[in-house]
Amino acid sequence: MEEQKQKAGLFTFIKNILGFIQNHFKAMIFLLICYLVFATPSNTKVDNANLVRIDLKGTIFESNAILESINQALQNSNIKGVLLVVDSPGGAVAPSLEISMAIKRLTEKKPVVAYAAGTMASGSYYASANANYIIANPGSMIGSIGVIIQSPNIEELAKKIGISEQVVSAGDFKEAGTIMRKWTKEEKDSLQELVDDIYNLFVDDIIQARGLEREKVNEFANARVFIAAKAKTAGLIDEVGSIEDAKDALIRIANIQNPEWKEPDLIDKLSKKLASQVKSEIGSLLFGAKAY
Repeated sequence: MEEQKQKAGLFTFIKNILGFIQNHFKAMIFLLICYLVFATPSNTKVDNANLVRIDLKGTIFESNAILESINQALQNSNIKGVLLVVDSPGGAVAPSLEISMAIKRLTEKKPVVAYAAGTMASGSYYASANANYIIANPGSMIGSIGVIIQSPNIEELAKKIGISEQVVSAGDFKEAGTIMRKWTKEEKDSLQELVDDIYNLFVDDIIQARGLEREKVNEFANARVFIAAKAKTAGLIDEVGSIEDAKDALIRIANIQNPEWKEPDLIDKLSKKLASQVKSEIGSLLFGAKAY
């Protein structure tokens, strides 16, 4: 009986997801087609915008999309300032560092204000640290300056279900990080050295970007996550406020008399709206559907 209820709940959950796709996805595709049909060059107005917003949201797995936006802002002589809106838990080291370097290049030409809309932690803080000014929502989470490498050890599970591995490798540390067995001391030491090197690079860049003192590194770079007010005390941000405060700060720093914000194109708006609807509906399904 219990198993039947669980199956019925799972079936309802899957049915709801498929229903959402059928009801909403087709509508968004229809709107996109309408745009492609009717958005002719004659309907395009001259863009006089002098400020632009760039979003950094979600886990950072790659940097191509945001780098393209940063480069467009850099090359557009009309754009006098950039608002970087961040809500990301971080992610991979290399793309986070790539974004950080791109923001630094951008600040050499025009001011950047970063706004922590929800989470600005780990890789996303790294990416944002070179902004000229950082403002955070009072309820945002900031920091998590640290590095981790982790992996499950499925050796016992593999034995129970009869899985064994065959390996041909060259190099003493080629299997470092394997999930098939416990790491040797030498492998663990080599991974620790790698983590320490990345951490020191992270900390050095944050110290330089924010003008912090290395002697106080344990106060701001021990992987702790701060609420906005305490992040300000630690020197990780400049101000606690709203997104409107961030916009006002950018206008002030860029010395703009007649601010005009660049509007995203319709395709971008539609894709963001679809993503928002998907998140909302899936969230509703996850919390609403129950498998008893």
